[in-house]
Amino acid sequence: MHFIAMLFAGRIAAPTVVSLALFLAGPSHAQEEVFAAARKELVIRIQQAALGIAAMTGAAGIDARVLDAFGKVPRHRFVPGLLVPFAYQDVPLPLGYGQNLTQPSLLALMTQVLEIKAGQRVFETGTDTGYQAAILAELGAEVFSMEIVQPLLEIARALLPALGYLGISLAQGDGSSGWAEKAPFDAIMVKESAPEIPPALWRQLKAGGRMVIPLGPPEGPQVLTLAIKRANGSIERRPLLPVRFAPFQGGERT
Repeated sequence: MHFIAMLFAGRIAAPTVVSLALFLAGPSHAQEEVFAAARKELVIRIQQAALGIAAMTGAAGIDARVLDAFGKVPRHRFVPGLLVPFAYQDVPLPLGYGQNLTQPSLLALMTQVLEIKAGQRVFETGTDTGYQAAILAELGAEVFSMEIVQPLLEIARALLPALGYLGISLAQGDGSSGWAEKAPFDAIMVKESAPEIPPALWRQLKAGGRMVIPLGPPEGPQVLTLAIKRANGSIERRPLLPVRFAPFQGGERT
């Protein structure tokens, strides 16, 4: 679905078939120890990546709470079996259906700038198989996430509870219209590009709330942008860095 071209130029072949059984079949105890060590290494790479682009983003690093979440969530459970060996590389991974699991360092930056606190209501577009929803849940957020691809949504619906993430609300859709029945939200993470902030999403963001969104045309240039909603409803924009995300795939935008 999306990747940050400035940090990753390689490609990994997309799986042709994505089976729910491959996601629900957990690794052995010995493998879990290996994965735990790999997560620690990933956390180090995330922090190094953040420091490397700090002058551009204005984020001097990633908070310990965010790093701790990335150190806990088992990314290898959210990718197809053939891609498990790549799970803790700092790269996007294909999920099939034309969708990618976003690069961890990019997700960490997006999470960092939202400044999520425990108990806040967070809306996410592009659930994929549920990895970022699990990260948000680890931060104590009340998570509402929307995915347009039904097979991926069904994987997330089965996998998240199986991993102990019980309080995440999921729905099908491209997310551009938000989730009015669950609004307002303290924070919104958008993982699809748009030429401008979708009005429906902006209406559903609380005053003082934060939205991170890639803004720009489908073929670029795009800029990952932090948008803060002032008390009077106006927008404070903070450009973060150039990115390349796929656009919203459909849905009402008014």
